[in-house]
Amino acid sequence: MSCSDSPADIRRLEELAFRGWPALESRDFAGWRQRFSRGYTKRANSINALGIDTRFDPEVVAALEAPYLALGQTPAWRLTPLAPPAIGPLLAARGYRTIERSLMQVCPLHAGFAADGEVQILPRPTPAWIDAFRTHSPVPPLHGETMQLMLAAIAAPVGFAFVEEAGRPMAMAIGAIEGDHMGLFDVLVMPYARRRGLARRVTESLYAWAWGKGARFAYLQVVATNSAALPLYADQGFRTVYGYEYLLPP
Repeated sequence: MSCSDSPADIRRLEELAFRGWPALESRDFAGWRQRFSRGYTKRANSINALGIDTRFDPEVVAALEAPYLALGQTPAWRLTPLAPPAIGPLLAARGYRTIERSLMQVCPLHAGFAADGEVQILPRPTPAWIDAFRTHSPVPPLHGETMQLMLAAIAAPVGFAFVEEAGRPMAMAIGAIEGDHMGLFDVLVMPYARRRGLARRVTESLYAWAWGKGARFAYLQVVATNSAALPLYADQGFRTVYGYEYLLPP
């Protein structure tokens, strides 16, 4: 697929990302997808449009909010270009506010991305990987079980990148492949290991791994204000295909 921003390509990227970071439960209603994961991560607990022809009247909005409220969760709307333009004003009238803007970026992969010998690509998270992720993500203790269930639900082939030094975790990331795309998730460099190029080494090792398994594109979702990560991704060839916003009620 080319890196265009047509609705069909946006929809495909959305579906890839839904499966790359799977919710524990998903429901489709009136052209919207509700994702539920016991409150762990915004992406996996959000309301998402599947097309610009979705319904968005007050009754539908209330029906989409209701399951989250019944679970004691705050409804989070994730508005991409697939959302009907009029949904923003409707939510604003209900008191919703934008809390974060993120970018979906795509990069063509190539044989020039090289694997680093110090970066392990694991087929499943080891106890050391889980412990490092829990410590540095950070994952609140109440979400520990949910986090492990979500990681286990990522369909193979999946690579859990990990760098250790003298038994101490240094950096980590996740690569999830589906077809010719690899999703890059949760790139973490521990505070004591920064400024050593580990983010580049971990990510490019995953690109090389994915290339070897037939992937020809990588995608990622990054907060628009992440000034540390954006220059690296731009240097690697990523470009923004579309942006999206999270909205929460008062």
